[in-house]
Amino acid sequence: MERQVMVPKFETFEAFFPYYLAEHANPTCRRLHYVGTILATSILIAAIVMTTWWLLILFPVIGYGFAWVGHFKFERNRPATFDYPRWSLMGDYKMLYLFLTRQLDPILREAIVRYGKIAH
Repeated sequence: MERQVMVPKFETFEAFFPYYLAEHANPTCRRLHYVGTILATSILIAAIVMTTWWLLILFPVIGYGFAWVGHFKFERNRPATFDYPRWSLMGDYKMLYLFLTRQLDPILREAIVRYGKIAH
């Protein structure tokens, strides 16, 4: 069952990002975000390079599709995209960057403690 939680109000991306991370405590949810972000970005680049503009339709479908499966099935929460669409997209890329550069774990742990989430 989805957790019904009031989404805090944020004024900056820097204030939002720890909340965003805490909403991604489940490792399967994060993995699905990584796959979706990488595939969607690849589609975006391919559309631009090949000037095949219809491919742009797939960018949000792939990106959000993987992410939303992660939230609804594994994390069991409401995607932050519904409240903070631009910052959520930025958060996807920042989370992927931190993961790829092996900097994510301590920042994620701190965010989970701050927002009282349980890592699965």
